[in-house]
Amino acid sequence: MMVMEFKAAILTTAVLAVLLCSPALAQKSPSVSLPPSTSPAPAPAPHYVDLAALLNVAGPFHTFLSYLQKTNVIETFQSQANNTDEGITIFVPKDSAFSALKKSTFSNLTGDQLKQLLLYHAFPYYYPLSTFRNLSALNPVNTFAGSPYTLNLTDDMGSISVQSMWSKPKISSSVYATEPVALYSIDKVLLPMQLFSKDPPLAPAPAPAPQSGASDLAPSPGGGKAGGNAKADSTSEAYRVGVSGLLATVAGCLMLMW
Repeated sequence: MMVMEFKAAILTTAVLAVLLCSPALAQKSPSVSLPPSTSPAPAPAPHYVDLAALLNVAGPFHTFLSYLQKTNVIETFQSQANNTDEGITIFVPKDSAFSALKKSTFSNLTGDQLKQLLLYHAFPYYYPLSTFRNLSALNPVNTFAGSPYTLNLTDDMGSISVQSMWSKPKISSSVYATEPVALYSIDKVLLPMQLFSKDPPLAPAPAPAPQSGASDLAPSPGGGKAGGNAKADSTSEAYRVGVSGLLATVAGCLMLMW
């Protein structure tokens, strides 16, 4: 009896195994689709700004550019503009601003001093004009030349001045102002006290033109004014002639009455 039950159990197990292994009853595993990639697209490369090319065509800045290239400060500015996150702000004097200085101004500076003067014309950050009002509250502001080469900024109803020891030019125009580079035109060279501590290196003002008629007022050998004395002598002589004639007329009338 037990043998019969055991055989029945084996048979049942075999049937179930055959049914489970049948292709018709086998279940296919559902296909799983992977979600699309959600990784962000690569950021575009920052716009490269060629400062030398920009200054060469933007305005009459040839003198300032020539000094930047002569001292290799242009490379320092270029690296700050394109290889950092801070950007740069440069105050660019016009050619006429250099003409207003003594000819010996830059010849008396050493190579390092000239570099400091040029670095003094820049901030190591990008500042649009809209930020200068808040920036002026932080005066004095450090320049690219470092401490103690600082500038004082003033914003008077949108008119922005940049003050150094011997000059206080206003920003006359925005040459270029797109992050990370801001270039502002100024009509005077910034002159720090650290380089020019005694006398301002400004060219002497031209002598005033002589006034017309000055020859008439030239001193006479006697110490007076020749033209003035001649006119006075002529007036006195006419007065004497007039008085003499009047006296003669009166005398003639009196003789007739007698």
